[in-house]
Amino acid sequence: MTIRDSALRWGGLALATGLVWAALACAGLSAAALFASLVVAAVLAVRGIGPNRIPKPAGMLAQGILAVSIGFMIDTETLSALGSSWLPALAVCVATLVVSVAAGFVLAAHRDVDAVTGALSMIAGGAQGLVAISRELGGDERIVAVIQYVRVGLIIVTMPVVATVLFGAGSGAAAPTADGGSLWYLDLLVVAGCIGVGIGVGRLIHLPAPATLGPLIASGALELSGWIDSVSAPTVLLPIAFVLIGWQAGLAFTGDSVRAVGRVLPWAILLILVLGLVCALLGLLLSSLTGTSLLEGYLATTPGGLSAVLAVSAASGVNVTFVAAVQVVRLVIILLAAPFGAKAFVALRSRRARKSERDKASVR
Repeated sequence: MTIRDSALRWGGLALATGLVWAALACAGLSAAALFASLVVAAVLAVRGIGPNRIPKPAGMLAQGILAVSIGFMIDTETLSALGSSWLPALAVCVATLVVSVAAGFVLAAHRDVDAVTGALSMIAGGAQGLVAISRELGGDERIVAVIQYVRVGLIIVTMPVVATVLFGAGSGAAAPTADGGSLWYLDLLVVAGCIGVGIGVGRLIHLPAPATLGPLIASGALELSGWIDSVSAPTVLLPIAFVLIGWQAGLAFTGDSVRAVGRVLPWAILLILVLGLVCALLGLLLSSLTGTSLLEGYLATTPGGLSAVLAVSAASGVNVTFVAAVQVVRLVIILLAAPFGAKAFVALRSRRARKSERDKASVR
């Protein structure tokens, strides 16, 4: 491919993504940048007129930006909102992860899905982060991306209806506005430092998915230290990260993979609905154990769509801080546990394969 041809393909991808992004944003779709980049890249890739793939450093940068943004959410104010309810909240978060992984293994019974891909596809929460690290963990990022975004879409569509019809959510307080923070270039320097140090140390100590876990741990530790209370990731960075993650997943599509996703999707949607029901039941349990309202328990355990969850919480006049705290704790647990879990599973599968080969050799 010539430089001119490559430039035209990247330019076409960027232009088409921008147009679709603008249309979806005008329609009020949540995570419009991510959906637009994924769909446009997938269409161009299947038609054979898209770029081959995004450079690896760009993919790592996107993972790092997303991880640092999440790490900055781990502040003492959010965690203290759990108060004496921290143990039930933690138990419900872990139970959600276990149920999600179990659903993923059920999905893996389908011939087009392996166990790692199934688990990453069905884990409730952290869609962007899981898609970003799925290839690195040995999963099929195309299937993971589609199923995760279908889950987010279903949750965003159904959550306001369920909250209103079943739990009586109404219009209460407006969403809170953010206080003024530090200067943008200082924010940028801190983000760059967390990404650089996090990835470097993550590689040095052999963390799984170092481009995600390293910056996540670095930014979370820095936030909890209290040194950077006013620092946050510049708002322009997250959409860029979402676009890069969407392109990374979308450009990997082929005609065969599209057909495979089409065969898997009906089963995945059924499992997503079951998962949503189980999470709602866990929300009722959390409400019973902590004394919070049924609506707060439901919103705190809703499997995905963090921004939509917080918007509905704020509009309903419930305890937004409690809902946010449970959602953030679950998100961090997922992003920390998924890489280690996938690595352990792959190692176990490799050991079993080697043992099977040795057994066959001994029989001969």
